[in-house]
Amino acid sequence: MSAFLYGVVLQWKLDIRSRSLLITCYIVPLLFFMVMGGIFTAIIPESRETLIPSMTVMGVSTGALIGLPPSLLEIYGSDIKKVYRANGVPLYLGMVSIFLSAFIHLSIMSAIIFFAAPVIFGASVPPNPTLYSGALTIFIIVSLSVGCVLGLSLKNQAKLTMISQLIFLPSIMLSGIMFSADLLPGPLAAAGKVFPAAWGYKLLLNNGFKTENLLPLAAILATAVLICILMLKKLKSE
Repeated sequence: MSAFLYGVVLQWKLDIRSRSLLITCYIVPLLFFMVMGGIFTAIIPESRETLIPSMTVMGVSTGALIGLPPSLLEIYGSDIKKVYRANGVPLYLGMVSIFLSAFIHLSIMSAIIFFAAPVIFGASVPPNPTLYSGALTIFIIVSLSVGCVLGLSLKNQAKLTMISQLIFLPSIMLSGIMFSADLLPGPLAAAGKVFPAAWGYKLLLNNGFKTENLLPLAAILATAVLICILMLKKLKSE
């Protein structure tokens, strides 16, 4: 247990110094929040009601789908995994430590948006912060699990970047945070429901913590966990 905690703390320290993680977990999401928050509230004043959930979904998706996978690739796509084996360290430890470190970073970023949005843009605060925190925790975990699948499945940095973008962009555009998903054609609206961002956004909205929004996220999480287990077994046998 002490070795596991040491690994998590070490990964946390490494991530703090990571320029890519700093960009994807803090700079890009918070810059998007500052720019788009001003635009949304100026053009559509009603967007203040959903500003915190929409900007949070954007930030979490950026960190999970673009920031997390390259960190996993650095371990499992290089000789670092051989070091794990040579020292008797479980192969899953790298993924778990990066997962927990990214979870902390994304939670901090989400907290910044939660407290800054009402002050800067007059955004509405969720009426039940405890329930909102629970919904946010679930969304971050599911999003990071999808990021883990990407990081374990691809071994080429260029291909990983391209695939991450191909998943990130439609997940944001079809999630409903930019415009109502009801305006989308039927096939695009259905495609958007494949990604955790669409369900996470619904879950974070007022009165959105419902079984109908939790079940799809649970299905995505279960699928991602199963794929990660299979990929780790494959890496262990290589």
